[in-house]
Amino acid sequence: MDDQSCFYIDRLVDFGLGMGIANQMVGIMNQYMRTMDIPGSIQQMQQPVPAIFYVAIDGKQVGPLNDSEMAALIAQKKVNKDTLAWMPRMLGWKPIEQVPAILKLVALTPPPLSV
Repeated sequence: MDDQSCFYIDRLVDFGLGMGIANQMVGIMNQYMRTMDIPGSIQQMQQPVPAIFYVAIDGKQVGPLNDSEMAALIAQKKVNKDTLAWMPRMLGWKPIEQVPAILKLVALTPPPLSV
């Protein structure tokens, strides 16, 4: 093997490393472009994932509950800030006052109508 052949091998290694880096850059750019929001463009709207809740009422697990079912329990005062709740991606049960998704429902639930 002479000095000239080593030069070609080094060039091939450099080329291969460059191609690997370029491939990673293109992958990252493609991922970014797929998630980028372009104002005025026609993009498919992603459907929101419906929230699923579980609550503990009278020592029993109640659920799965959707937003409207949970709002009904709030309006009927069957749950309060101290009621334990759980939803997917939570590690354990927490009082409702520590679950932002349910607190949002509390804020959106109208008070009882007094005539």
